[in-house]
Amino acid sequence: MRTIAMVLLLSALVMAQASPAVHPTSATTSSSAGPNELVVPAGTKVPLALKHAVSTKSAREGDSVYAETTFPVVQDNRVLIPAGTYVQGRISHVQRAGRIKGRAEVLMHFTTLIYPSGYTVMLPGAVENVPGAEKTSIKGQEGTIRQDSQKGEKIGTVASSAGTGAVIGGLSRGGKGAAIGAGIGGAVGTAIALLSRGNDVKLDAGTTVEMVFQRAVPLDPNRIPPPVK
Repeated sequence: MRTIAMVLLLSALVMAQASPAVHPTSATTSSSAGPNELVVPAGTKVPLALKHAVSTKSAREGDSVYAETTFPVVQDNRVLIPAGTYVQGRISHVQRAGRIKGRAEVLMHFTTLIYPSGYTVMLPGAVENVPGAEKTSIKGQEGTIRQDSQKGEKIGTVASSAGTGAVIGGLSRGGKGAAIGAGIGGAVGTAIALLSRGNDVKLDAGTTVEMVFQRAVPLDPNRIPPPVK
């Protein structure tokens, strides 16, 4: 009898260990919350207007950048980012133009959305385009804003100075004087071109900047406007 009791006891223990315990899991919670989640997809482009001027002449790395959305971002009849949402960022890199070579550059990253209600969202945003700035282009995937080349302008300065020198020399000494004057004028023009620093990147207040989301950003559906009906 003792042997039979031991066998029954061991069998009961084995069956208890083999039966999995039933506990609530986070998957149930997350699956029920899934349909209510709102996400701004990676690659979404948002037009902004700068609230203050940015210039490579005065900007420093770490300076703050302030902007405002000018058009709403809508998904499934719901405004995810309304027009008038504040956007804050910072300057990551500044380079002034050189005197001989090197163009002015400024790199900025956007880090925060501040809704009119005060709801704040962290994000990674980069500059995709600067349609409101003249004589600039975008360099690299990070969105560095670069001033266009001034090579043609500097050549024009040299040529103009040489022409002026030739006219003055010709009036004073004839053909020989014109040649000498052109040489002197050209040298002066070259010196001016070499000593003059290239143009700075200048983005005035109100300049249109296109921001792109570098990754998907989740939103709290309870903190943004309800769907449009």
